Amino acid sequence: MFAGTVVLPDRIVDDGYVLVGDGLVQAVGSGPIPAGEKHGGAGFFVLPGAIDAQVHSRSQKGQEDFIWSTRSAAAGGVTTIVDMPYDDGSLIATAERFRSKITEAGAQARVDFALYATVDPQDGAARVAELIDAGAAAFKFSTFGTHPTRFPRIPPQTLYACFRLIGPRGLVAGIHNENDEMVRAFTAEVEARGITDYRAHGMSRPPVTEALANAEVFELGAGAGCPVHIVHSSIARGYELAAAYRAQGHAATIEACIHYLTLDEESDVRRLGGKAKINPPLRSRREVEAIWHHLAAGNVTVVSTDHVSWSEDRKTDPNMFRNASGVPGLEVLYALLMKGLSERSLPLTHAARLLAHNPAALFRITHVKGALAVSRDADIVLMRHDPRPYRASDSGNNFVSWSPYDGIELPFRSVATFLRGTCVAADGRVIAAPGEGRFVKPSMAAH
Repeated sequence: MFAGTVVLPDRIVDDGYVLVGDGLVQAVGSGPIPAGEKHGGAGFFVLPGAIDAQVHSRSQKGQEDFIWSTRSAAAGGVTTIVDMPYDDGSLIATAERFRSKITEAGAQARVDFALYATVDPQDGAARVAELIDAGAAAFKFSTFGTHPTRFPRIPPQTLYACFRLIGPRGLVAGIHNENDEMVRAFTAEVEARGITDYRAHGMSRPPVTEALANAEVFELGAGAGCPVHIVHSSIARGYELAAAYRAQGHAATIEACIHYLTLDEESDVRRLGGKAKINPPLRSRREVEAIWHHLAAGNVTVVSTDHVSWSEDRKTDPNMFRNASGVPGLEVLYALLMKGLSERSLPLTHAARLLAHNPAALFRITHVKGALAVSRDADIVLMRHDPRPYRASDSGNNFVSWSPYDGIELPFRSVATFLRGTCVAADGRVIAAPGEGRFVKPSMAAH
């Protein structure tokens, strides 16, 4: 039994409790606490375990893998990760590779996991059905070609063909949203001017490159009858576009990575250089606050990390163009969002909705995940107010010792994380062994 301030997507239950049995939530209530073993109490927040909608566990061969990504997750209150299909050396674009990844991740994972699938441009839409049958929670496509084989661009005609198969099966198409031609043109222009310092990355990918890609894929989804999800919007315009398409009756959702709610170009990219290089780029502080306004208005569907643990040598080149894109963040996702909500006097219900309820719905796993509700998995995180500065190297739960969030004071910390009722992390120490996590398959729509 868990006691404290219970945080639900639509309300706060003071003096609340969550009763657990057989790995499932049995009851949620308030008032006198039922007899039995108790976790938490006065001063504790009882929240649903987070579902991180965007994790890259295998972007760099020989680096993090699921052993470490799920360790960071457990330490920070993330009980399910949704892993991306761009594994170094193995694009997850066939059912055979997908099933192999389930087996390999299952032997390593300390928390539960769902998996994105993608397509090889040469195959087009030919393997979409077999990947759905294999258990894909969603599909990921990129409108920008980061790498021709590991992270390829999918042209609009192929996107449309894939969307027409994904939509009727009830899954969502997630999009990396940058217009390829415009980014390449702006990059060439910046390089020709000899600009390679911290400013170069943002200049090579101005907001219009992102907004244009958003509009294109939302139109393709509308035409194909497929739910389309923007996996990271660094600009307020993205949330406006998604809201407009929803108002017109289309299934258009959008994701705010925690770095777009926390870091900005003027201070953080200037200070950190390559360690703050992300695609799409970090924007101005004004843009950060505009995204918070959209979050408060309900225009943000989910919040994620886009977690990737590049080795430090791939993030420290003085030439911004030579650095890899992406940052780690699993250990502090919950704490950073709680910090932002608290500083803006926004209700903590946003955390339960954006980190659990909505991601579960997005990936069609509400039959087991996403809520402190009867018969759902008892995935629970206990947090309390305990201000302290963050330092990624201190906990021992991260594969890399650097973080763009180093030095930020976090007012809340995860005291304990429970997966299906079992404690997997307590006071910063991860208890779960590799292999305790399970693969989560979506509840399938009609064939």
